[in-house]
Amino acid sequence: MARYTGAVCRLCRREGAKLFLKGDRCYSDKCSFVKQGYAPGQHGQSRKKVSEYGIQLREKQKARRIYGVLEKQFSNYFDKAERQKGVTGENLLRLLERRLDNVVYRLGFANSRTEARQLVRHGHFTVNGRKVNIPSYQVRVGEEISVSEKSRKSPKIQEISELAAHKTVPAWLELDKEQLSGKVVSIPNREDIDAPIAEHLIVELYSR
Repeated sequence: MARYTGAVCRLCRREGAKLFLKGDRCYSDKCSFVKQGYAPGQHGQSRKKVSEYGIQLREKQKARRIYGVLEKQFSNYFDKAERQKGVTGENLLRLLERRLDNVVYRLGFANSRTEARQLVRHGHFTVNGRKVNIPSYQVRVGEEISVSEKSRKSPKIQEISELAAHKTVPAWLELDKEQLSGKVVSIPNREDIDAPIAEHLIVELYSR
């Protein structure tokens, strides 16, 4: 399945929830979900009875769209989470949170995960001083994520520095606003993850 390239606001409307896919726009009156909080399409406003399977599927799709991963990637994350000790659903969210593009977003170096993914792909960030351009890279405790030296003079990165200066980061990350760097200080706990996802429904879906 190819990556979705259409209007991302339609995805929020389809899932019936704000997924915060467009950064600052999602907090403004321009948000499409605020204007049209129903599913897109000709029959979007009609009431439909949703089955248990349908509810579980929508929750999985919501998680995929929030973190911007493809179907096969998501399935691989679930398999890995299932093999780990602990609660499978929470393990899944921790794996998704520790993607490099998500960490860049959480540190305030991008307005959205989509923008963070693009910046990572273009080589604007280093991990422990080494350039990493793989958005799915799993960061580990103790690793430091920094804006690369070559990128610090670009207008986009200067804009990012202003953005990061007003960012509050989750407890499992540590941000150095002056050095434009951040550090993973612990594995995220469930209460540190504010994504509106009912992970138990995803586990139930894959357990069918």
